[in-house]
Amino acid sequence: MRAREISVPIIIIAIVLAFIVPLPGFIIDILLSINIMISVIILLNTVYMRETLQLSIFPSLLVITTLFRLALSVSSSRMIIGEGEAGSVIEGFGVFVAGNNMIVGFVIFILITLANFLVITKGAERVAEVAARFTLDAMPGKQMAIDADLNSGLINEAEAKQRRLKVQRESDFYGSMDGASKFVKSDAVMGIIITVVNIIGGLIMGMVLRGESFEEALAVYAIMTIGSGLVTQIPALMISTATSFIVTRAASDSDMSTDFIGQIFGNPKVLYLAAGLSLILSIFLPTVPFLLMAAVLAFLGYTLSKQQTADQKKQEVMVEETEVEEIRKPENVVSLLQIDPIELEFGYGVIPLADVNQGGDLLDRVVMIRRQLALELGMIVPIIRLRDNIQLAPNEYQIKIKGVEMARGELMLDNYMAMNPGMVEEEIDGIKTIEPAFEMPAIWITEAQRDRAEMLGYTVVDSPSIIATHLTEIIKRHAHELTGRQEVQTLLDNTRQSYPVVVDELIPKVMTVGEVQKVLANLLKEGVSIRDMVTILETLADYAPITHDADMLTEYVRQALGRAISKRFFTDQKSSVITLDPKLEQVIMDSLQRTETGSYLTLEPNVTNTILGSLSKQVQKLVQLGQQPIVLSSPVVRIYFKKLADQAIPGLVVLSYNELDPNLEIQSVGVVTV
Repeated sequence: MRAREISVPIIIIAIVLAFIVPLPGFIIDILLSINIMISVIILLNTVYMRETLQLSIFPSLLVITTLFRLALSVSSSRMIIGEGEAGSVIEGFGVFVAGNNMIVGFVIFILITLANFLVITKGAERVAEVAARFTLDAMPGKQMAIDADLNSGLINEAEAKQRRLKVQRESDFYGSMDGASKFVKSDAVMGIIITVVNIIGGLIMGMVLRGESFEEALAVYAIMTIGSGLVTQIPALMISTATSFIVTRAASDSDMSTDFIGQIFGNPKVLYLAAGLSLILSIFLPTVPFLLMAAVLAFLGYTLSKQQTADQKKQEVMVEETEVEEIRKPENVVSLLQIDPIELEFGYGVIPLADVNQGGDLLDRVVMIRRQLALELGMIVPIIRLRDNIQLAPNEYQIKIKGVEMARGELMLDNYMAMNPGMVEEEIDGIKTIEPAFEMPAIWITEAQRDRAEMLGYTVVDSPSIIATHLTEIIKRHAHELTGRQEVQTLLDNTRQSYPVVVDELIPKVMTVGEVQKVLANLLKEGVSIRDMVTILETLADYAPITHDADMLTEYVRQALGRAISKRFFTDQKSSVITLDPKLEQVIMDSLQRTETGSYLTLEPNVTNTILGSLSKQVQKLVQLGQQPIVLSSPVVRIYFKKLADQAIPGLVVLSYNELDPNLEIQSVGVVTV
């Protein structure tokens, strides 16, 4: 470790000394060979890297290699001009590359230098500038994304710290590359200057000090200068290429070779088209090269297509084996335990109503049901699962709540259902039936009878409307079962966005989510909207410190929502209701039994029958008058009488006096006695 720590400082000091201290020829030969091989190693590392940070030392490495090449150029220039020799490596390059021909060597040197300077170096410099700018601009967004993932729980603190460090390192790297790329450009310019200086200095040295003719001096010094230029420009070209790879490399799961082969030669259709074009060109251009190329491309396309087919079959087999293994796993039954909250199953004859391709709009109607109930009751309707069931009759459907069948109906898809609202005297021909949602008498009529039925005053609906209405009513009846703790938490989170103080005061200091859910379920069970969550939560915050009885808290909330309840059940300013005899209310109060879990009635069976009989008579009177039966009671009795009335008349509306709008005029048309 100590040797590693001092190695880089020693190398830098040695490079600096090389500018000053004359080096013998064999040392320069060794250093030139090291320079070439280091350039090769750096270039190959950039080819096999997968992301730029794998070579995060590259900017500093670029400075060191550039300084090293300049030191070698100065040392070789000193030896060429001073001694008329350049060492075996430079001489070998001059002879091997230039063929010991000054003009050829000079042209090759100029081409390599210009290619390095104008194409690779300049392009790498521009890409480095853009990459640095975009990386720095994107840094705040990346930091915010990391913070968002951390806050949402997708990553932990350690992962967030690691990702922040990576973003910082990327920013520092591209910023350094932007500056380091200038060294590459300046190095190419310096190579041209050194070559010119070497030729001029060599001519002066040969002609003035050694008495050689111009041709002799030019032949000696020009070849050595060109060899020296080539032996430094070729490594410079490799370093410039490595720089280009670094700044243009996108993050990938594989190295450049794999990406190159997979992305360029990964589509057999492209290879076949290229082979066809090469075959056409072989007719007009030299035949052998293009014909050979066409054959090679066609062979590659065939091989790749065959390999892809084999890989696809292998993948299908692996998928099948995986599925079989998943089925065999004992824990696989866990997925079967999930129960859909709401299911709508139908026979194969009803499928066209749900198939968009066949013009069915049942899916759109289901979406509208969820929106309608959100506005009407303030509840979050769970996802409604639609599926076909071959066990049902072709035109039959059934509605399930939490896996249990709650209702079913049968349709006549080519017909319409006509219902008499009570004001139509003339009957219309058709097939008698029962409307499934409200169990009203109805008639199936044909499309030709539709216009006449509507003119007579019938309410005419199509099959999708029948299903949608039936589904809506079933969801309303079971709204209290479908609103669980998770749905209540969603409602609380939504309210917290606008009224954080209201929610934070109640949850979890005073009440739990489960206790709030019981109150909301009580409200929904009687058809009271919970859309005004702010009023509900404020009322609970006021009375929950006094009592945790869900029934009593529900009564307090109903009184706070009195105006909305009155508007729902009383459409006219003057309304008829049924009231309770004060003696009956006293009997109910005397029969209450209070426990830690709540209160309940302990009435004698004969008393219960008497009360329910009197209630049925009064309700029947209002029904005969065509009015909705509504019972009024005192606040302390309402909840208990409601539970009692549900035994005989489920869904009967029972309100307390405190829930009425003061502007309403109420007329009692009957009294329930005991």
